[in-house]
Amino acid sequence: MKVISTNLGDPVTFEWNGAEEQTGIFKYPTSTGLFLTENDVKDDTIIDRVHHGGTNKACYLFSADYYDYWKNLYPDLNWDWGMFGENLTVEGLDESKIRVGDIYKIGKALVQVSQPREPCYKLGIRFGTQKILKEFIDHNHPGTYVKILEEGHVVVGDNITLVEQSQNTFTTQQFYELMFAKNKSQDLLELFMTNEAVPQYKKDGFKKYLS
Repeated sequence: MKVISTNLGDPVTFEWNGAEEQTGIFKYPTSTGLFLTENDVKDDTIIDRVHHGGTNKACYLFSADYYDYWKNLYPDLNWDWGMFGENLTVEGLDESKIRVGDIYKIGKALVQVSQPREPCYKLGIRFGTQKILKEFIDHNHPGTYVKILEEGHVVVGDNITLVEQSQNTFTTQQFYELMFAKNKSQDLLELFMTNEAVPQYKKDGFKKYLS
């Protein structure tokens, strides 16, 4: 895997249900690279720190490989890297092969895969339609958030190198499928609950599905 683009966002104001809100999802490529810190990306905009940023969502990675798919669906948008609110646009990122808990070296930073991205209405704001939420879920390629184990600088062209693979085979894609499945697979739930890298608050929310 390789970093294709490093992206940052400024606050954008929009109206939602009759009230003004702000979002940091409008991210665009930066020529200076990024510095990944323990709780966020330095100089990035995070408005809602309840659902974004923090230990388990410090940095968001999305695959460049799927951009053509979305461009075909939304050809009239002004396309650039960062369209999905990702900090790092990555070539070769495959959620079906990345395990939750895998540790990677990205530039000078050391990161651990923590959880997939869950789309919210602010993705619909960026794309101009809320129908993208279901499309994004159905496409099954959500990208992934990472924890920052060692802070460091990341620039375009940096390779993303696997340092340690999780012994638990639960993938980011399986995590995503489990979140939205009406009937939760008990086998996947077992992997989910025994994976040490899955955030505890997620496990607490899924205990009700255990047989």
